Amino acid sequence: MDGFTDKTMASGPWHAGERALQASVGLDREKMDRLGRAVLRDYMTAQHRDFFAELPFVILGSIDAEGMPTASLLAGPPGFVASPDPRRLDIAARPIPGDPLLVALTPGAPVGLLGIELWTRRRNRMNGHVIAADARGFSLAVDQSFGNCPQYIQRRDYLLRREPVVPRVEPFAGLEAGAADLIARADTFFVASAAPASEAAASGGVDVSHRGGVPGFVAVERDGSLLVPDFSGNRFFNTLGNLIANPKAGLLFPDFESGDLLQISGMTEIIFEGPLLQRFPGAERLWRLSPAGGRWLRGALPLRFVLREFSPQSLRMGRWEA
Repeated sequence: MDGFTDKTMASGPWHAGERALQASVGLDREKMDRLGRAVLRDYMTAQHRDFFAELPFVILGSIDAEGMPTASLLAGPPGFVASPDPRRLDIAARPIPGDPLLVALTPGAPVGLLGIELWTRRRNRMNGHVIAADARGFSLAVDQSFGNCPQYIQRRDYLLRREPVVPRVEPFAGLEAGAADLIARADTFFVASAAPASEAAASGGVDVSHRGGVPGFVAVERDGSLLVPDFSGNRFFNTLGNLIANPKAGLLFPDFESGDLLQISGMTEIIFEGPLLQRFPGAERLWRLSPAGGRWLRGALPLRFVLREFSPQSLRMGRWEA
C-alpha cells in the first residue's frame, strides 16, 4: 500500500480551504498535490499502529447535534487503543455523560483523532468514521492517516492518578472567569474543526490538532473572545483550511495539574494582517474564536503531568506583553 487509492483521492488530497491557505504563502498547487498524495494515506502504517497502542490517552474531534466541532480526550491503560488491521482502530473507552462525543459516536459519524506522546513529542493523526460502538468502546475506519512534526509540543511526563474521582460536567455560556484563568496560563490546547460536507471526502471530514506556545500565548480579550497566534507549521493548513471553509471550532484546554478538562466552542475569524498581528512576534497570522459556550469536565483526566521542558520553537515565539 502506498498513499491514497485513486478512488479516495479522485478530488485531490486538499479541499478548497486548504488550497487557499497554501496559495496564500506561495506554495505551488501541483507540488502540494504530489506531496499530499505521498504522505496522506487511507491506512495506518505499522509504526503508527504500534504508536497508538502505547498511548495512555488520545484526543478526538467530533461534531455535535448543532453541527459544532468538539475536542475531547479519552484515557486508558496503554493498549486501550488497538489497530487489528491497517484500516481500523478500536478504542476501549467511552466519553463521560455530558461530553458531546458520547452522542456523536454513531455509525458513519466522522471522527478526527490525534495521538500525542508529550514525553517524546511524537504525534500522529488519523481521521476516520465510526463503524461500531457499544458499552465497551467504539471502532473507527481509517479515512486519512499521517504523521506530524514535534514543533511547539512542551515535554511532559505523566503519572496515573491514584485517588478515585467521579467526573462531573459543568456547562456554562460565553466564557466564565475560571475558564478565562486557565486559558490565560495555558501553554497547550487542542482544536477540532470540520470541512464542509461537500469537501469531506478529500479532507477526512473532522480534524483535531495540537497548538502550543509559551504560557499565555492565547490572549483573552475584554469581550471574552480568544486570540490565537498561528505559527509556521507543515504548510498543510488542515485546521485553518477548515476554518476558512467552515468557521466553527471546538477547543480543549487540559489542566495538567488538576485533571480538569475545559471544552469551548464558537465561531472563528482569521486575521492575516494589521496591528493585532504585529503585536505577536513570530506569528504568521492570527485567528479569533468568539465563545458560544462550553463546559468543564471536572476530574475527567485520570493522569497528572509534570512539565519538563518547553519546546525550543515555543520559546522562540513572542509574547503578547511585548
